[in-house]
Amino acid sequence: MEELARVQVDDLGLLFGVLPERLRRRLESEDPSALLEIILDLGRQPEIRFAYGSRLLEPDPISREDIAFTISRIGSFGSDNRAGIEGTLHRIAALRNRRGDIIGLTCRVGRAVSGTITIVRDLFARGESVLLLGKPGVGKTTLLREAARVLADDLGKRVVIVDTSNEIAGDGDIPHPGIGKARRLQVPTAELQHAVMIEAVENHMPEVIVVDEIGTHAEALAARTIAERGVQLIATAHGTTLENLLANPTLADLVGGVEAVTLGDEEARRRRSQKTVLERRASPTFDVLIEIQGHRRFAVRDNVAEAVDALLAGRPEPPEIRERREDGGVDIHTPPPPTRRPAARGVEDTRRQSPRRIFPYGVSYSRLERAIRSLGLATAVTPHLKDADLVLTLRGQTRKSPPKLAEAQRRGVPVMAISSNTQAQIEELLSKLFAVEQSYEAAQSEAEQAVDTVHTENRPVVLTPRPAPERRVQHMLAAERGLVSESRGREPFRSVTFYPPLAPPRPES
Repeated sequence: MEELARVQVDDLGLLFGVLPERLRRRLESEDPSALLEIILDLGRQPEIRFAYGSRLLEPDPISREDIAFTISRIGSFGSDNRAGIEGTLHRIAALRNRRGDIIGLTCRVGRAVSGTITIVRDLFARGESVLLLGKPGVGKTTLLREAARVLADDLGKRVVIVDTSNEIAGDGDIPHPGIGKARRLQVPTAELQHAVMIEAVENHMPEVIVVDEIGTHAEALAARTIAERGVQLIATAHGTTLENLLANPTLADLVGGVEAVTLGDEEARRRRSQKTVLERRASPTFDVLIEIQGHRRFAVRDNVAEAVDALLAGRPEPPEIRERREDGGVDIHTPPPPTRRPAARGVEDTRRQSPRRIFPYGVSYSRLERAIRSLGLATAVTPHLKDADLVLTLRGQTRKSPPKLAEAQRRGVPVMAISSNTQAQIEELLSKLFAVEQSYEAAQSEAEQAVDTVHTENRPVVLTPRPAPERRVQHMLAAERGLVSESRGREPFRSVTFYPPLAPPRPES
C-alpha cells in the first residue's frame, strides 16, 4: 500500500503575525488545513480563499496603512514582485500601480507535503529527466520540493535546486527542511535563472537539478544543455498539456520542437499523407512528462519522443493515468498499445541498416555531428539512449562494460565501436554503415537516366531525395550534359530537379 500524504503547514503564526491585528484575530479561528490564500487589496474588503471557494474576512476595506504594516514585516520584494517570511514556505506577492506603489498583496500559505511523490516515485528514481505541467495551484512546486527531498535523502543523489522565487526552499539563507539534504542556489533576478542553471552544472557537480517555471527561450536552451551533459533535470513549465506545450514556440524545444517537412512523392505515398507534414525537430530535453490534473490524479507520458511523434502524425496516444485512492493506494490505468500501420515492404530493413538517431558514448558529440554533416547523412545525434537506434563508442569502453552499454544491450540497441575518438575514424565507420560509396554510385546512375529522359521527352525530371554530397554529384552531371538543375524541398527530403536546356528553372520553394 502506498504511503498516505502528510501535510505539514508551516507555522501560521508567522504568516498571521505580519498582518494587521484585527485581521490576525479573525484568521486564528480558521481551519489551517483548508486555507490557501489571504487577499489584501487597497479599498476592498479582505478575502480568504480555500480549495473549495472563497469568502470575505471582514467588512472593513484594506487601507494604505494596512498594506504598509504588512510590507514592513516581511522580506524585500524581488524583481518578480514576490517576497517571503524567513524559515517558511509562505509567499507574499505584490500588486503595484503605474508609479510602482504596492496596492495589493496575495499571501499564500506554504505547505510541505510528504508522500505526494509516491504515486510517481518510480519515474523520478529511474534517473531520467522529468517535466511537470499543470495549472497554477495544482501542486507542481510541492511535488518538485518532495522530489528533491526523496532524491537527496532516500536515493543519496547530489541534488541542486535553482530557486528563483524561493518557493521551493523558502525565504532566507537557510533552506526549508522540506528539501532534505538537497542544496539550494538562489537567483538574484528572474532574468538570470538560465545563467544560474548553467552555473549549477559547472560549479557544483550535481547529479540532479531541480528548477521551477521554465518560461523563456534562454531557459529552454539551458535545460537542453543540462540534459546533454548527462544531468537529470526535474522541472516545471508554463502549460497544462503536451498539446499546448507544442503550440508554444518558446517552449516546444523542451519536447523536441516542431518543423514543417516537405516529403518527396514516393515518401508521401508510403506514409499515405500530404506532402507537407509536421515532424519533431530534435530529441526532447525531457524523457518523461507528467500532467498534474489534480492533487490525486496524474497523466503520465513515459516516452515523450514517441508521444510527440504520435501527436504530430495525427494519431495521439492516450497517457497513462495514475490516481491516488483515499486509503493511500494507487490505481494505474494503462492505455492499450497503439495499433501500428504495417510498414511498406523493405522499410524496416532500411531503418535497421540506417539508424535515424545515434547515441555517442565516449565519442565526441561535436565530432560525430560534424561527420554527419560532412557526409550529408540523414541521421542525427541524440543525448538520450532511449531514443537511439545505434550506440557509437570506443573499443576501450566495450572492454570495461559500463552500465550504459549494458543498458543498450538490454534494450536491443546495436553497439558499434571505433579504435580512437577522431574525425577520420568516425567518418570511416559512418561511410561503411550508410554505404556512402554505393549511394554515390546510385545517385550518379539515377542522374544519368534522368538526363536521357529530359533529352528524349523534353520535360523536367524530379530525382529521389538525397543528402547534399550526392546532390552535388547530380548537379555536376547535369552541367556536363548541358541541363539546368536545382535543389528543392527541405532536409532530409531535399531533391534535385533536371530541366531541358531552354526551360528556365522554377522559383526556389
